[in-house]
Amino acid sequence: MTLALHGIGVSAGIASGPVHVLHRELPEVPYYPIAANAIDTEVTRYRLAVDLARTQLRAVGLPAGTPSDIAEFIETHLLMLDDVTLSERPLEIIRAEGCNAEWALKLQCDALCRVFDEMDDPYLRTRRDDVAHVVTRIQLALINESPQPHETETDALIGHIVVADDLSPADVVLLQQRGIAGFVTEFGGPLSHSAILARNLGLPAVVGVHGARGLLDEDEIIILDGGSGILLANADERAHAFYDERARARQRSRDELASFIGTAAVTRDGQPVELMANIELREDLDAVRASGRHGIGLYRTEFLYMNRPAPPTEEEHLAAYRAAVEALDGETLTVRTMDLGADKQIGSGRSVASNPALGLRGIRLCLNEPNLFLPQVRAILRASVLGPVEIMVPMISSLTEIQQVQNVIELTKQSLARDGLPYDPNIRVGGMIEVPAAALCADVFAEYLDFLSIGTNDLIQYTLAIDRVDDEVNYLYDALNPGVLKLIQGVIEAGERAGIPVSMCGEMAGDARYTRLLLGMGLRRFSMHPSSLLEIKRVITECDCRQLREQVPAVVREGRPEKLRELMNNLDRVA
Repeated sequence: MTLALHGIGVSAGIASGPVHVLHRELPEVPYYPIAANAIDTEVTRYRLAVDLARTQLRAVGLPAGTPSDIAEFIETHLLMLDDVTLSERPLEIIRAEGCNAEWALKLQCDALCRVFDEMDDPYLRTRRDDVAHVVTRIQLALINESPQPHETETDALIGHIVVADDLSPADVVLLQQRGIAGFVTEFGGPLSHSAILARNLGLPAVVGVHGARGLLDEDEIIILDGGSGILLANADERAHAFYDERARARQRSRDELASFIGTAAVTRDGQPVELMANIELREDLDAVRASGRHGIGLYRTEFLYMNRPAPPTEEEHLAAYRAAVEALDGETLTVRTMDLGADKQIGSGRSVASNPALGLRGIRLCLNEPNLFLPQVRAILRASVLGPVEIMVPMISSLTEIQQVQNVIELTKQSLARDGLPYDPNIRVGGMIEVPAAALCADVFAEYLDFLSIGTNDLIQYTLAIDRVDDEVNYLYDALNPGVLKLIQGVIEAGERAGIPVSMCGEMAGDARYTRLLLGMGLRRFSMHPSSLLEIKRVITECDCRQLREQVPAVVREGRPEKLRELMNNLDRVA
């Protein structure tokens, strides 16, 4: 009998092969007291373990020509080993508590993970996985654990599908070099570094398959569908034939998409559509350029604040924005001001909020912490003379916030003028619509802003009151919920009435299942992960917006799930 297991598909692709179960559980971390005269020896033991972990990470061989954004994941873990939170704080605990190094590291890891668990931003919250991966590597060094097969053997895993509790970015790189066909983990999410790395490497992957290691046997043949999040064990010949054809069709589709590189995104009835990309790191621009000339509709700047004891300076901000503007060669750069939460404030000393999702985050934090906000605003304005730059403000919920932001920008312009520093006086300022109240007030906001951008990730979870990264409730996360669709439609119409652009930069914009619906709603500016640009462009060129516009009102009004599916299928047939 075929066994079907379901998880979260994080890297599309079909793979079939024998299972390799990766068992790597740490033994329970022991506690034992350290005599006063042995403290220095214990401190040295910890430092040696950190050095060994560093050596192991540096030994991860990246082949020549490896994209820099892939190498960045390994570098992130190396930087964490050098950060005082892991290099020095456990030593302080050893000295203060008189405990063994393993226990001190556990206490520090628990404290760090609690902070990350309270973060509201899903991407930042998943950085706790990186902490856990680095800590595990140090713990293994402390207990002299022997290397895993994938760290030493060169060809034993060729064609295998690895099943593990979790994988670090270094694990993923090593496993890919060992020739695995794909991987499955019991934990993790789509925003983890390992998931992002799998997508960059083109490695099919499914995460969140609870209990997989206990249900699958070593060398058992399974089928892995990294797009739908399904894996099949003991599948029959018909299933293998079906997925083999799926794999061939996927490859044909990828070959066809290459023909869209550099072409315009125009519908069948002549409607031009602007496609832009979401990026975080400077290296993401390489992927954008690979699909043609595109502007940036969302430049996340939170990475500038991470893994450092003090906030970035104005010059550090400016260097990052200058590099992006120069790389875009005349295309627009939309910089989102920092979207950190009450849980992640540098140097503020404020305790973690009890509910950071509803706390001091986004623009609320910026206005409350001018020492963090002003250097960024000054740097964005200074970068605006280098090429087309826009400012985008996250998490707006009231007109008062918009007016306060505009006042800050105006005062900053005056300050730059006094300092003799040039800037674009007509820089465009827009707001992200992520809060239901903002969507309902879009008409008012549109009078004061130059553009609106719908952040569907937060808008959906706030509208439906669910945490989309909590696997106990994320089945309720539904972009087609009638309440969500009515809010999106209202924002697009508000932009049309005010004569200002409305874009969408959430994951919904890069999901081809919704492209026809959004075009029919009137959306003409999409911003997405660079890997989705060509697929969305292909769908756009197949569409007739006039026909879609006639069909969409019925979709937005429909509340019955089965009828909604039928109407969505009709959109595919219409255009």
